[in-house]
Amino acid sequence: MKRVLRRRRRADPPALLSTPRPSLTYRLISYLLVFPIYRLLFRGRTGGNANVPLEGPLVVVANHGSHLDPPLLGHALGRPVAFMAKAELFRVPLLGPIIRACGAYPVARGASDREAIRTATDRLDEGWAIGVFIDGTRQSDGRVNDPQAGAALLAARAGVPLLPVAIVNSHRALGTGSKRARLVPVHIRIGTLIPPPASRRRPDLDAATAACQQQINALLDQGLIRGSEPLLAPPARAAGALPPTNAGQGP
Repeated sequence: MKRVLRRRRRADPPALLSTPRPSLTYRLISYLLVFPIYRLLFRGRTGGNANVPLEGPLVVVANHGSHLDPPLLGHALGRPVAFMAKAELFRVPLLGPIIRACGAYPVARGASDREAIRTATDRLDEGWAIGVFIDGTRQSDGRVNDPQAGAALLAARAGVPLLPVAIVNSHRALGTGSKRARLVPVHIRIGTLIPPPASRRRPDLDAATAACQQQINALLDQGLIRGSEPLLAPPARAAGALPPTNAGQGP
């Protein structure tokens, strides 16, 4: 007999949930280690921070070109982001403690998709922002090439919005097959919110996933942030944005 994973009811809408405060370890790692690596070594810049809701659960959807992505993304967004990461990464010297301190949580190889979704939903119940790399694995060109519907399913289950984010150039800094980092600029462009899918039916999940892919790749196409470009652009309707739905209340 197949077990049916039922959608849980909530006493309060997601927007009323309080966001967990960063731990002391998180703040130390973020400002003493990630900050100088991102801002100084990789000449990091972030655009679109005004688009980030600072309270309430959120699904952050990004491209994935490097193992550098989780700590850089968690630092740049200005709020803790919990990442679903392969359990093996937590055994890598230096990287493991950093990604754990930055909110990552391990998912064992071979774990079912349902188990991973359930774990992430529990974090959203606590008010976390959950980070999802939409391709599921690193891409040699750093773009979104084969998006998976996991982020959209997670947003539909929890009734929370998706926030597309483009990490520009990390695949060149430390991409697949690289043994040492190249000190090229790495910039992060933050897109605009996409409402949760109207349902967990495949067409609705595919539409939200395609919207994320389109917006992230459009941000990547803009390239590095130029010196004259405003870093705190006001929220706007971007390419790939979907109209609001009644599936859930976002921040």
